[in-house]
Amino acid sequence: MTDHSATSINKAGGPAAPRDPEYLSEGDQAAEEMVDPPVVFGSPSYRDMIAKSLLNQGNNKRLKAAIEKAKRGEQVTIAFIGGSITHGAGAIPLPLNCYAYRSYHLFKQRFASYEGSPVRLIKAGVGGTPSELGIVRYDRDVLRDGTENPDIVVVEFAVNDAGDETRGSCYESLVLKALGDDSQPAVILLFSVFLNDWNLQDRLAPIGWHYDLPMVSVKDAVVGQFGLAREQGGVISKRQFFHDIYHPTNSGHQIMADCLDWLFEVTDRSAPDEEDILTDKPPLIGNDYVHTRLLDRLNGADIAQIDCGGFRETDTDLQLAEMDDHDYGTPQFPHNWMHTSESGDDRFTMTLRSKRLILVFKDSGSSDFGTAEIRVDGEHKMFADPHEVNWTHCSAVILYDEQETEEHTVEISMSGGSDYKRFTILGFGFVP
Repeated sequence: MTDHSATSINKAGGPAAPRDPEYLSEGDQAAEEMVDPPVVFGSPSYRDMIAKSLLNQGNNKRLKAAIEKAKRGEQVTIAFIGGSITHGAGAIPLPLNCYAYRSYHLFKQRFASYEGSPVRLIKAGVGGTPSELGIVRYDRDVLRDGTENPDIVVVEFAVNDAGDETRGSCYESLVLKALGDDSQPAVILLFSVFLNDWNLQDRLAPIGWHYDLPMVSVKDAVVGQFGLAREQGGVISKRQFFHDIYHPTNSGHQIMADCLDWLFEVTDRSAPDEEDILTDKPPLIGNDYVHTRLLDRLNGADIAQIDCGGFRETDTDLQLAEMDDHDYGTPQFPHNWMHTSESGDDRFTMTLRSKRLILVFKDSGSSDFGTAEIRVDGEHKMFADPHEVNWTHCSAVILYDEQETEEHTVEISMSGGSDYKRFTILGFGFVP
């Protein structure tokens, strides 16, 4: 296990992207940490805590292949997809103190520690989003529309999937989608935790057991020692680990990175598995969304028949996320359709052949936004209310889920009382 301090690896500047609610200030964070004795990183008790995070070493064939590539000086790409914790929420400064950057840095330091190492980072965390949206984003944000071939993919949705309408099918589909990439990456399941000791590990870890995947549980590492005095085995308090009720502090992000680094260390010194994992087995929960593709204003005309009606504008006030190691925010779903107060009452109409369809629309705290009615094949499906969450981020909902591919028509119009309001269709995820 690499021993290092909690200070930032280097400095980062530039504008920060909007983050999830419930934030403390940097001064508040420092004040909270002063309540408890300092965390002794690298101490025997710290190492024991980190070791408890290894929920399953799993089949190591793919991960060892990535490690050996790095040792040979070949290019290795480590990708992370998840919610706000993967985005880096709570880390100050975010780009270089988030767990994704830190664990990438530790991997490079451990296996390719020389100037100009070709180990690369892809970070695709977006706050407030579950695997239901992750499956829509994967091709764009991880594979970069076919231009990237990651060697390692870390999946972190254990605290975001409470609202997943498929109750695990989108998560398992995302895992299988990653495992099926041409580059045959090692897929690591990472289970983060909230302040109240909650996550969805009980639902999601069985998927890891099913495919014998490496699994790292931050919950297993830290929860048992919370509240213990240092002489009783306590390492870090909740005040020191959590920036707010959801996200880690710099120290919490470092612990998450060290948990992943422990997996890397254990894998490196273990004998290699000769056989690869088996993915051609019946799914544990479901694999119906493996082939999900993104449809937006950029490619929509090539996939479906679309009449944007009154949704003819483009929204530029979007959720931002610092991707990779960037210190600037990248707008999420910039190729969208927006209804404005001047748009009139013409509805958005889309006809396409598919089995399943996910609508992604913009949530907003602005009173300028109103509710839209969604109809599928002429029948009312739902009202999409952008104020249910009430802050600017991406909301994903399933419009239909069927076993056979058929032609469907989706109509989106402003509901009564919202004719002169805004509403933004960010895009769709469809399964052909």
